[in-house]
Amino acid sequence: MPQNTKQLKTRIKSVNSTMHITKAMELVASSKLRRATENMEASRPYFDALSSAVPSLSKADSIFSKPSEEKHPLYVVVAGDRGLAGGYNNNIYKLLKANTDGKAARVIPIGKRMAEYAAKHGYDALKSFPSVEDFSVQDSANIGKSVKDEFAAGNIDAVFIVYTKYVSMLSQTATVKKILPVECEDDAEKKTGETLFEPSAEAVIDAAVPEYVSGMVYGAVCESFASELSARRNAMDNATQNAEEMIDTLELRYNRARQSAITQEITEIIGGSES
Repeated sequence: MPQNTKQLKTRIKSVNSTMHITKAMELVASSKLRRATENMEASRPYFDALSSAVPSLSKADSIFSKPSEEKHPLYVVVAGDRGLAGGYNNNIYKLLKANTDGKAARVIPIGKRMAEYAAKHGYDALKSFPSVEDFSVQDSANIGKSVKDEFAAGNIDAVFIVYTKYVSMLSQTATVKKILPVECEDDAEKKTGETLFEPSAEAVIDAAVPEYVSGMVYGAVCESFASELSARRNAMDNATQNAEEMIDTLELRYNRARQSAITQEITEIIGGSES
C-alpha cells in the first residue's frame, strides 16, 4: 500500500507538470490570437472584393477564364506550423487527399506541417513556405506570379486553395476554393454586361490574375492562422480541464490509499498489543 501511494503521488506530480505546460500554451495562443484576428478582419474586405469582382470577368476570352478538365491542378495548401491544435492539421490533410486522389496534382505547401506532409507523401511542390506566422504579402505576390506563369505555360490547368475558414472562436472549417480558371458566380453575367473594361476584358483579366491569386492566398493564410491559434487555444483549454479532473481523481485515490494504510497499521499495532 505505501508503494501504491508513492506511485499515485508521482503520477499527480507528472500530471500537474503537464497541466502547467498546457495552460502556458493556451495563454500564448490567446495572446497571439488577438493580433491574428485583427489581421484577418483587415484582409477580409479585400478578400471578399476579389472573390466577387474577378469572377465577373469569367466571360472574357482568356486562358484564365476558359473551363478546363482539371487534369493537372495546383493546390495551394495552408496548414499549421505546429501541432497540439486538435484536428486542425488532419482536417486539411484529409481534404487535400480527397481532392487529389487519382490526379496529377502539384502543391504549394504553406506551413511547416504542410511542407513535411507534402514531402512525406510524395507531392510535387512548385514552391514551399515553411511558416504561416511569418508568411508575408511579398510571399503571396511571388505565388501569384508563379501561378500565372505556370498557368500560361500550360503546366497547370486549375488552381485551388485549401485552407481553414475562421467561423468563430469555437468553430473552424476546412475549405477548398477554386480560383482559376475564374468561373461565373451569382449575377456575374449581369455585372459583366454593366461594366466597361478598358482596353478590354481580356487585357484586364490577364493583368489582374497575379494580384487576384496573391490576394486570395494572403486572405486564406490570415484565415488559417487565426483558425490554428483558436483551435490550439481550445485544445489546450480542454487538456488543462482534463488534467485538473485527473488530478482531483488521483488525489482522491491517494487519500483513500493513505487512509487505508494508516488504518492497517493501527490494526496491526492493536493486534500485536493484544497478543
